Amino acid sequence: MLNPSKKTKLLFAVKAYVKKFLSNKSMELDESGTRLMINSFLTDVLGYEPIEEVKTEYMIRGTYADYVVQIKGVQHFLVEVKALSLQLSANHLRQATNYGANEGIDFILLTNGKSFDFYKVLFNQPIEIKKIFSIDLSTTDSVKQGIDYLQFLHRDSVTHKGLDFLWNKTMALNPEYIAGLLYDPKVINFVKKTLKDKFKSKFTDEEIHNSINTIITEATPIEKIKVPRVRKISKVKK
Repeated sequence: MLNPSKKTKLLFAVKAYVKKFLSNKSMELDESGTRLMINSFLTDVLGYEPIEEVKTEYMIRGTYADYVVQIKGVQHFLVEVKALSLQLSANHLRQATNYGANEGIDFILLTNGKSFDFYKVLFNQPIEIKKIFSIDLSTTDSVKQGIDYLQFLHRDSVTHKGLDFLWNKTMALNPEYIAGLLYDPKVINFVKKTLKDKFKSKFTDEEIHNSINTIITEATPIEKIKVPRVRKISKVKK
């Protein structure tokens, strides 16, 4: 992660990028014009050295990926660029995934200069792709929210294993993983004790499991979820 001053600097750089390139007159740019935008984004916004760290038209098994970002010979992520006038599609992602899988690159940035979708390639059988984040820089609110993600792609973060940190954070907050934690015996015991104190009745593990199953499989409106109050422990006077 970036420190507060570098994060603020990144925010100003992104705003400058948006002002310069995402005006109405730029919305019909073709793919070659959009590549010029992304070249500026990688160097002026994310801080990579041109030529040395931003490899253009990178050959992979007879075809060419738009960019590969590497530092001291280590490849960190691949960038596939589509025209600003196009919506990113599943076909575009499939193409970028093939590039990453064939070259052994773990991370992929798919973009049209406005939308930025970042993925992790999982080298399983078959190859899998997991989205880490998706941002759109066309609105003010999305720019501010996007900084929380883009900071991990900045050169200063990448050199300190920022991409691994981002992936670990993504996996930790995955709903499937969080749902699994709900079945932990410690959580079950906590729920049983809380319910016993509140409702003066004992509950079995199976009853708690069934309730958790319902929570996971059926959508519960957020406004109906009741968060229990945490009791404050009063200080004992000496």
